[in-house]
Amino acid sequence: MFPLRDENPTVRKPVATMVLIGANAVCWMLLQGFGTDPSLAESLCYYALIPGDLFGNVLPGETIRVSETRACVLDGTANPSTLLTSMFMHGGWFHILGNMWFLWVFGDNVEDAMGPFRFVAFYVLCGLAAAFAQIATDPSSPVPMVGASGAIGGVMGAYALLYPRAHVHTFVFLGFYMTTIAVPAVFMLGYWFLIQLVSGLPTLGQSGGGVAFWAHIGGFAAGLALVLLFRRPEYVAAHRAQAERRVSRHRWM
Repeated sequence: MFPLRDENPTVRKPVATMVLIGANAVCWMLLQGFGTDPSLAESLCYYALIPGDLFGNVLPGETIRVSETRACVLDGTANPSTLLTSMFMHGGWFHILGNMWFLWVFGDNVEDAMGPFRFVAFYVLCGLAAAFAQIATDPSSPVPMVGASGAIGGVMGAYALLYPRAHVHTFVFLGFYMTTIAVPAVFMLGYWFLIQLVSGLPTLGQSGGGVAFWAHIGGFAAGLALVLLFRRPEYVAAHRAQAERRVSRHRWM
């Protein structure tokens, strides 16, 4: 299931969402050379999060191959800044385009409920929570981690809690059968979370490359929790008033 758009209008222009998408695009262009060598490989060495390196669980001088022709040589010095920089790095065109599309579909409404500055802080905290969730599965892993998926997972968790009934138009691919359907956000995002959980369980304790499922899970869970702190009081009051009006209307009917 791939989201195409949602039926959920916004009140304000999603400035922060657009800035975050722009920042990822600039990093992809200037630091990663649109995914070409040697820029992509070098960006993984300098800006990716390597759990084993962060916690000193790899030996200085150890090499990590990041492409067919290039490898990172670890110096044994932890670099905590990669917890942040890794959120703006990606491994390929499908990786960044998919992430940015999900952020665009779900980010505007979550930003609407928080305001731009709160939304950026929320996004970063979800990204950090996602990184630590993935690290917890294998703190000695030498595999570089990159991508905004964990932070965007947090945005999706917030969206599911804030707008569970909002309809999301989704592309469904089942073998040779393709169609689009509109489903409640809680169903689409709940299904996405279940897929991450089922896919992540077999990877516990493994250091192989691939999708960082536990980053997705950790980000989503952080979003569910943090949205309660970051949503604006006036948003809560407005939705409480709407709920009261609906109850009153049903009583009269």
